Amino acid sequence: MMPAARESLLDAAYAALARRPWAAVRMVDVAAAAGVSRQTLYNEFGSKEGLARALVRREADGYLAGVERALGSQAEPRERLTATAEWMALAARENVLVRAMLTGCWSERLPSPTLSAVPSSSAVPAQRRADGPLPSPGDFVHIVRDRAVAVLSEAGAGKGNGELARSCELVVRLALSCVSAPPGEGGVAELVRGAFYRQPV
Repeated sequence: MMPAARESLLDAAYAALARRPWAAVRMVDVAAAAGVSRQTLYNEFGSKEGLARALVRREADGYLAGVERALGSQAEPRERLTATAEWMALAARENVLVRAMLTGCWSERLPSPTLSAVPSSSAVPAQRRADGPLPSPGDFVHIVRDRAVAVLSEAGAGKGNGELARSCELVVRLALSCVSAPPGEGGVAELVRGAFYRQPV
């Protein structure tokens, strides 16, 4: 199957999830919305669980791509971290699957695939990847922290790696706290900048 068709199926599944609980999403409806046969859908994902894993994997990848963009969007290290924290909070607010992945809180409306790898006999490379382990909330903290450290080290952030790692992890955890308890006026950016006012990154 062409990657575009796979994306169309995942788009259709995400759109269906916005309208009804995952338990009520039917494979035949997802296939019809994407303009393919139900057999094509099963050939690509294997099962509804396979579709769920692929959907979660795609949203995780999109979230991490957004982190990369945010880390590269500013010149100053502190502003890079601020942009990253803002992206984390925005992505979780706008995407229920990202929110569930970051918090570990999967409502009954959502698919909740097991995070460990599942046996895969798929001939589709993208599905084999989706069948691999999915990131836990703790994994996301470490992935984002490590990417921030790598980017800021290259940019000459001026801290030792241990101190830089602590600062980056603090920002990530601060942003995650804003997902669970949204801040008031000034938002995430003001919190992050305030946290580093006396200890510039």
